[in-house]
Amino acid sequence: MRQTRAIELGTGLFVLLGFAALFFLVTQITSREFGLGSGGYRLTASFDQVGGLKTGAPISMSGVTVGRVESIAYDFGEYRARVTLRIDPQYDRIPDDSDASILTAGLLGGQYVAIGAGASETFFRDGDRMQFTQSAIVLENLISKFLFSKAAEQQPADQAAQESNP
Repeated sequence: MRQTRAIELGTGLFVLLGFAALFFLVTQITSREFGLGSGGYRLTASFDQVGGLKTGAPISMSGVTVGRVESIAYDFGEYRARVTLRIDPQYDRIPDDSDASILTAGLLGGQYVAIGAGASETFFRDGDRMQFTQSAIVLENLISKFLFSKAAEQQPADQAAQESNP
């Protein structure tokens, strides 16, 4: 009886440590904080295409994470995606002519917003809108453009061959 109790406690402890290790690995791999926090200030940016950008994705300048994507919504007035960016309060000196681009982290990584610093002497404030944006590059669109351009190049060559062989 006593030996079964020790085995059950040992098994329970082993399972608990396994879940703790799994939780640790998940937090290390994703490198995300839990929640977006309430500090800082918000900026909005409109994009033609956001690709796979998700809420909570990092916002970086020169490789340094300066905030997180707070929300993504469709703007029926502009027919574009509106992204709300929450910038951490210590990064309050971002020039107001800076641009935002949606980039991919590595070959299989998630997407993030990269801010390129402008040269203005004035800085963004809470609620401002970023004017200069570059949308996400969608791989499927690039492939289809490439294939259609190759097909268009091939078509005149085929017609010329048909005309020379009546």
